[in-house]
Formats: sequence, structure tokens, C-alpha cells
Amino acid sequence: MEERNIALKLMYAGTAYHGWQVQKNAVTVAETLDKALSSVVGHPVRCVGAGRTDAGVHARVYVANFRTTSSIPLDRLPLAVNTRLPDDIVVVKATRVSDGFNAIGSCRKKEYTYLIYNSRLGDAFYVNRAWFYPRRLDEAVMARAAEQFVGTHDFRAVRSVGTETRTTVRTVHYFRVEREGDLIKCRVCADGFLYNMVRAMVGTIVYAAEGKLAPEDIPAILDSGDRTLAGPTVPPGGLYMTGLWYDEPVL
Repeated sequence: MEERNIALKLMYAGTAYHGWQVQKNAVTVAETLDKALSSVVGHPVRCVGAGRTDAGVHARVYVANFRTTSSIPLDRLPLAVNTRLPDDIVVVKATRVSDGFNAIGSCRKKEYTYLIYNSRLGDAFYVNRAWFYPRRLDEAVMARAAEQFVGTHDFRAVRSVGTETRTTVRTVHYFRVEREGDLIKCRVCADGFLYNMVRAMVGTIVYAAEGKLAPEDIPAILDSGDRTLAGPTVPPGGLYMTGLWYDEPVL
């Protein structure tokens, strides 16, 4: 039987999960998806995901790939898997990809969006979906601070100690801050991200809006590599993976 490499486009709300990656004693998105896929194709499946989203983090767009000898048609696969998945994980599309395709290794760049609900009173529908921040934030100051992160830098100062990486140098293509009513959207795109990097970058631009540092201080903070000089790591519930770029048409 011919083995196929299949890429899945999916989305998930991460509140109920301890992130993407399979873990021994916690329910994860990957484990839940693997089990559903295995029951559809009739053999054990181990998906490769586009990135290690943390506990409580969401994905509007996510890509995973797996190999199978099953001949199930691609157009039927999403529906078949979704009937075996909880409602907070949805497979949107299945595409046959080249043998060498790998959801993380073939990814050119990624975009994350962080939502801040900036109002004196909270909103019940944004619980675990946006960070509720009751003091007024100046999005213009945040945008000016965000600009300082754009370019190729060593981002050690805005990462949590976690998985060891070969290098802490990354290229940020854009970091945009826009307000829509009470919602502040922080969109950041890079060739890759360090552990908790986006949440620490957002914490740093919020610090700038609070007057705890000036936007112009950020290059020196990055140069120092000192995590304690940057802002805090903001909560996971406001973070979404929102964009992925590949050479193959999987989206």
C-alpha cells in the first residue's frame, strides 16, 4: 500500500489543553488529534505540528502533517476526523504534500496575534480569549515600542528559559498594534519564535504604555540579553497563532 504524507489545516481553542505537544500526564492538542486520526485511518498516527503552542494558547490557523497507508479520500478526511474530535478542535482541510514536507521544518514564517481587552469592565465572552486589562492603554505608544522589535536581533531578553535552541537570533518581519473599540490587537510575524517570546514582547510594549520604560529603551534591552529588563510574560489566553507560510499550498 502506498504511504501518503498528508498536511492538515486546523484550528483550536486551547483553553482545555496543555499546549500542542504530547505530554505524559496532561491532555494536549496533539494527543487528542493523534487518537482521532488513528481511529479514522486504522493505524497509530503521530502528527508533526507547526509549533509548540503553550497551555491555554489558541490557533486560528495551524498545520500538522502525518503519514498514512490508508486510502481515505482527502475530501472526506476532515469530516471523518472531526466526528471523533471535541468541538474545540476542528480540521478544516487535508492536502497531500511532498514526501519531504514537515509542518515545522518547512514553515517559512509564522504570525501570532495577541488580544488585550482594554476596558474598565470585563467582557464575559473574552474570558480565556483576551487579556483583560482595565487601565487605559495608549496604543500609539505600544505601536512605537513594537516597531523597535522589527528586524534581526538576539531575542534572549524576551524569552523564558525552556527548550534549548541552537541560536536566539530571529528576524521579526512586522509587529503591528491596532485598536478596535476596546480590543487591542498585537500582530507579530517572524521566521521563528523563542519560548514565550511573543508574550514577553507584548508585556514589554505594555510596560512602555505604562511609562515603565521608553520605546527607545528596547534596542538596549535586546542588546543586554537580560530578561529582567523587559516586561512581564502576559497570560496565555490572549495569544493566537494566526498565520503560517509554506512553499506548498496547504492553507
